[in-house]
Amino acid sequence: MNYETVIGLEVHAQLLTKSKMYCSCSADYANTPPNTHVCPVCLGMPGVLPVINKQAVEFTMMTALALNCPIADFTRFDRKNYAYPDLMKGYQISQAYAPISKKGYVTIEVDGVTRKLGINHIHLEEDVARLMHRSEPGGEDYSLVDVNRSGLPLMEIVSEPDMRSAEEARQYLIKLHSILQYLGISTGNMEEGAFRCDANISIRPEGSQELGPKVEVKNLNSFKAVFMAMEYEAKRQRKALGEGKKLVQETRGWVDNESKTVTQRTKEYAHDYRYFPEPDLPPITIGREWVEEVRKKLPELPEARRDRFMKEYDLPVYDANLLTGSKTMADYFEEGVKASKEVSPKEVGNWLVGEVTRILNAGDIDIGEFKKKVSPDKLTALISSSHGQINAVTAKAVLEEMYKSGQSATEIISKRGVSQINDTGELEKIVAEVIKSNVQPVADYKAGKETALKFLVGQVMKASQGRANPQIVNEVLKRKLDEV
Repeated sequence: MNYETVIGLEVHAQLLTKSKMYCSCSADYANTPPNTHVCPVCLGMPGVLPVINKQAVEFTMMTALALNCPIADFTRFDRKNYAYPDLMKGYQISQAYAPISKKGYVTIEVDGVTRKLGINHIHLEEDVARLMHRSEPGGEDYSLVDVNRSGLPLMEIVSEPDMRSAEEARQYLIKLHSILQYLGISTGNMEEGAFRCDANISIRPEGSQELGPKVEVKNLNSFKAVFMAMEYEAKRQRKALGEGKKLVQETRGWVDNESKTVTQRTKEYAHDYRYFPEPDLPPITIGREWVEEVRKKLPELPEARRDRFMKEYDLPVYDANLLTGSKTMADYFEEGVKASKEVSPKEVGNWLVGEVTRILNAGDIDIGEFKKKVSPDKLTALISSSHGQINAVTAKAVLEEMYKSGQSATEIISKRGVSQINDTGELEKIVAEVIKSNVQPVADYKAGKETALKFLVGQVMKASQGRANPQIVNEVLKRKLDEV
């Protein structure tokens, strides 16, 4: 039997507010000692009263508008009750039953096919504390609790089960991550947990409309992990049914170093959390005037910026998509274009989607890290040098050293003595030596074998240590060979 994969994603994003969701503690706790950004509210002390963070509500409204979701007229907060060491109050204040927004969508493109993926709802809640598990050699295992993260504004974006492959799930996450960065409401740092995902996956017979038992996969901290976990789980479920086994609704964890999922617990249902309205927070009525105020704060989003790049800089759609997929990459591109009138936007784009991206992938870094060593004006200065001072091969090597050392192209070219040889007289001397020492290739060329010319050009480049201007080399070689 053929089965169809069904995937839905629950994305949690920490919001970049100045204070926590329900108290005045600073939300900027990075590089601070454990349990120093706390107060009676986020510690869950008896008798304390929470207060709603208005900026967190507006950030969630901005996200909803960016994801084509209508804003609800009314929203309220509920208590989600469960016992876990990282939940200080024994319940979480959330908006599960009356979210800020429902029924939006995003579009993705996979293998040249554009698909519209539904957003079920977007709601606000609070983050939990952080558990740090320790194990002493020869001693007992134990856990430490850092409450600094407890109470941070956490936005949850729940998709419809519209994805049909691991690649669609990955592209959805990449698109969502990009939009949040453009909005400037979240760092999106997956390693630090600022952008994290739980994936729900099931399979069903092709043509069926009924969903199969849902498996929730946790511990997904990268786009690659989501892709690999969905690939693994889809195969595991198909194999289980093929062996006559029964699938159950459960929560599984992704074990990255073993590339597999493992059972954690039976999946909870909504009634297990005993939701009821939060008695200490009033419901929120959202007027249309407030919605329009928030709408005016929306920046240029990825698709609009892509379209502008194509029109303003005459870029092909492929390049424009790659350059605007990340806000930091798009910003770097535009800074580079403005830094030099001698370099065309197309050239800047070519270097970014080519050599720069290769360096980023090889070092597993982002453009922000690259920018610390190679600023946009340094890159355009290098590109300008490749117009005649150095050749393309040398320029790529210089870029590598620029990233490693932080030096400018001018400093490296001067230090390494790699300026391109454009002097015809100097090149004629090198060509003469190459013709003299390569009798057979010269004879082959005279006999009509064009490939022999490419060999001779390569020998000239080798003799000049890659510094010869290839165009002039071709001209000089042809002229000298005709004289032989």
